[in-house]
Amino acid sequence: MTQLRSHPRLVRKLQEALGDQLCVALDDASVVEIMLNPDGRLFIERLGHGVAPAGEMAASTAEIVIGSVAHALHAEADDERPIISGELPIGGHRFEGLLPPVVRAPVFTIRRRASRLIPLDDYVHDKVMTRRQAEIVRNAIASRLNIVISGGTGSGKTTFANAVIAQIAETAPDDRILILEDTAEIQCPAQNLVALHTSDTIDMARLLKSTMRLRPDRIVVGEVRDGAALTLLKAWNTGHPGGVTTIHSNTAMSALRRLEQLTAEVSQQPMQEVIGEAVDLIVSIERSGRGRRVRDVVHVERFEGGRYHTESYAQLDEDVHVA
Repeated sequence: MTQLRSHPRLVRKLQEALGDQLCVALDDASVVEIMLNPDGRLFIERLGHGVAPAGEMAASTAEIVIGSVAHALHAEADDERPIISGELPIGGHRFEGLLPPVVRAPVFTIRRRASRLIPLDDYVHDKVMTRRQAEIVRNAIASRLNIVISGGTGSGKTTFANAVIAQIAETAPDDRILILEDTAEIQCPAQNLVALHTSDTIDMARLLKSTMRLRPDRIVVGEVRDGAALTLLKAWNTGHPGGVTTIHSNTAMSALRRLEQLTAEVSQQPMQEVIGEAVDLIVSIERSGRGRRVRDVVHVERFEGGRYHTESYAQLDEDVHVA
C-alpha cells in the first residue's frame, strides 16, 4: 500500500525534473528518442526530422531523473550500481541511465514507445519498402513463416515488428500470440494475447521454456541478444511456426551470422542447419540520411553445402536473385 501511495509522488517528482519540454516530447508521437549527454546537452530525435538540440539539463537534475527511475524500478543508483535500465514510470518508455564513475557526468536516453501502429500499406506509400516486399511479408504471415527483422540501433526494427504483428492479428485473429520482451515495446491488437517480461531473476531462456507450456500458436520475442536464440529457433522448429523476432545486425546475411554467434554461446555444435530450417524470412531495415527504408527482404530456403540458400528482394532491385 505504501508503494501504491508513493507512486504518484514519484511520477510528479520525475515530471518536475524532466521539465515541461521533455514531458511534452514524451507525448509527441513523432518523437523517437530523448538523449542527455555528459556535457548537459539534450537532443531529441523525431521521425522525418533527425536529431536536433533541445537545450540543456543540469547534472543535479539528471541525477534526480535517474534516481527517480531507479526508485520506481525498486533499484539503487549509486557509485556501485551506476547503470539503470528499465521502463520509465511515465508511459512505459525504455530508459537507460548512467552515473559516474562509468561516465563523467549523468547520461540518459529515453526510447519512446510507438504510440500508433503503422500499417504495411503506409510503409509502401512512404516508400520505406516496395509493394513487392510488402506482398512477400504478407504471404509469409499467411503461410506461418518465421520472420526475423534485422537492423541497427534506431533503424525502426520494433516499429516494423509492430506492423507485422498487426498484420498477423488481422490475418489470423484466432491465433494465440505470446510476446516475450525485456522492456515492453511490442504492441499487439490480438485478442488472445499473453505478454511476458524478463526480470532480474527470470531471463529470456527461462521465459521461452515456460512459453512452451502456455499453448502458443505464435511466439514473438522483442529482441534476441543472447543464447536464448537457440531456444527460440528450436521452438519455431517444433510445432510453433509463424513467429517474429528482431535482431541487431546491419544486413540480412549478417543477421544469420549473428544468430550463429548467439547460438554458439550455449552450444558447441554449429547450428547453421537449425537456423536455416527455423528462419524463413529476414527483413533488413536501415536508417540513412534520407530516413528509414527496408533494404532487403530475404527468403531463407535452407543451409546446405556450407552456405545458406536464399532469395533476395532488394529495395533497389525488384528482380529476384539467388544467393
